[in-house]
Amino acid sequence: MAYEDNTTRVRLVPFTGRSHQLRVHMQSLGHSIIGDEFYDPEYQRDPRLLLHAYRLEFRHPFTNAWVAFVAACPF
Repeated sequence: MAYEDNTTRVRLVPFTGRSHQLRVHMQSLGHSIIGDEFYDPEYQRDPRLLLHAYRLEFRHPFTNAWVAFVAACPF
């Protein structure tokens, strides 16, 4: 977790790959994700939705190998 001005960066770990899962849960807690035009009641146009996948892992559908990708958070 990291704090900057009036924002907080949190780590979210989804349990399923359901569309909008993290966005809906954060809104229900009263802490919408910045830049979310659907779930942020105070939405102001941002260059992007401030939701970032730091790490993705899955079994490759053709090779059956376990693959992992890491991308540093750009914000």
